[in-house]
Amino acid sequence: MRNIIIKTGIVAALASVLMGCTGNYLNINTNPYEVSKDQTLTDGYAIGAAITALCGTVVSTDVNTAQFTDCLLGGPMGGYYSTTGAFEKTIDNYNATDDWTRVFMASDRIIPTLYSNLNELKNITEDPVTLAIAQTIKVAAMLRVTDTYGPIPYTQIGQGGKITVPYDSQEAVYDAMFAELDEVIATLTENKLSGISPNADPVYDGTAVKWCKFANSLKLRMAMRIVYADPVKAQKYAEEAVSHEIGVFASNADNATLRTVAFGDKGNPLYTAIKYNQPTGCNTGGDTHAAADIICYMNGYNDPRRPEYFIPSEFEGFEYAGIRIRIEKPALNSVGRKYSGVNISPSDPLVWMNAAEVAFLKAEAKAVFDFNMGAGSAEEFYNEGVRLSFEQHNVAGYEAYIMDDTSRPASYIDPAGLNNYSSVLSDITIKWDEGAPVEEKQERIITQKWIANFNNGNEAWADYRRTNYPALMPATDAGNKSDGLVSSEFGARRMKYPLAEYTNNGENVTAAVSQHLGGPDRMSTRLWWDCNPAIVIK
Repeated sequence: MRNIIIKTGIVAALASVLMGCTGNYLNINTNPYEVSKDQTLTDGYAIGAAITALCGTVVSTDVNTAQFTDCLLGGPMGGYYSTTGAFEKTIDNYNATDDWTRVFMASDRIIPTLYSNLNELKNITEDPVTLAIAQTIKVAAMLRVTDTYGPIPYTQIGQGGKITVPYDSQEAVYDAMFAELDEVIATLTENKLSGISPNADPVYDGTAVKWCKFANSLKLRMAMRIVYADPVKAQKYAEEAVSHEIGVFASNADNATLRTVAFGDKGNPLYTAIKYNQPTGCNTGGDTHAAADIICYMNGYNDPRRPEYFIPSEFEGFEYAGIRIRIEKPALNSVGRKYSGVNISPSDPLVWMNAAEVAFLKAEAKAVFDFNMGAGSAEEFYNEGVRLSFEQHNVAGYEAYIMDDTSRPASYIDPAGLNNYSSVLSDITIKWDEGAPVEEKQERIITQKWIANFNNGNEAWADYRRTNYPALMPATDAGNKSDGLVSSEFGARRMKYPLAEYTNNGENVTAAVSQHLGGPDRMSTRLWWDCNPAIVIK
């Protein structure tokens, strides 16, 4: 075990484990929570406090923050969740108020927590493995931020204690992240037989090799994200990640999951968030229920993972019935409560990235873009993705599932009779077809990747914007409240910048919109990497 080098005189590592759930980045260098000098000298204590706080910025361990970023934003935008209840202004209705859309950039639980604890680690230790782990977490967290807004402050955050700094273009953010991951991968490879205290790491128990696999897998995810914006760079980074001596995720033992030790007394934050305002006697959830889209696909496929993903509905004759996204919401207490819930327990870990996703990334890279993904065919990578997902959820029936060449997504019959959708969502089947057109191969891969990534809505939303898969139900006329600014068919492409940015960082955010965004500061403006020529939005 590598010895952790702790600099004396630095006593502020707990940072934002206990910070409030909303705020802005003006507090980035403020840390009122201190550990004692004796505690900093305890092996792994200060390191562990800072790393745990850092981990809580990827998928936030704060319930209120996670509710907005994942239950109310990523979940609906990715086709997994739908809001219920009496909300008048929501993200999935394209008319959300600033307190809904601002969280990724304004909550003190994300950017301020991330950078304050990163700075603390640099002051506490010079250990290269520790700092490489912290840098990997930084990229994983900030990737979600840039994929939500586009251009963001990144390369200059924290310099000289400044927060009101210029924005980087999204391309520049990605370039910086790739460079940071390359540094991380080199460091962790050099120190692959080393690590940090297991007590300091709630993800991989301090194992350098596993963090290196995660960094390579993130690199692969990012490479495929930019495949239409810069195919040359995408191929380079994707092939580097897969061919690296340590490589990418290959089994569920590699999955990047934040264990419950990091959650506090309430447990998994998504579990608590989906149950907000849960009606008395209701078992399906509160403000958040399962979306009709994901259930239509899985019902049509007779997918054996359904009991692991969903809580049965309260509608007679409908075991699994989701509520349609982008509609005029029914009342929670009378109708909304009856739809299937999201099956999450307080003790479930937060999954940042799984091996199934990596297998599907390799399948798409090989089948659609002819990248060199090493030994194996696109079909083998695709089938492995399905197998790994079944294994992750401890579900049998993988062999029969991948041989099904007839089942298709089911049409949507609303058990409440309010928002039926009679059109066929997709004709895509499960079994791999090597002779299929490239477009069909991509849809098949992304559809199964989407199912395997359930609960990771922000990743699903990114894939949807990049590929237009899986096919999702459009907004109803009553459900699209954007005054015509957002397409009912293609949905929101990003979130608007927080109003606080225009107050506190007005010159820089205005410059970012005019110079980097490529359109007005609206939910309908496409990001740099959202440029698939097959997606024509009018």
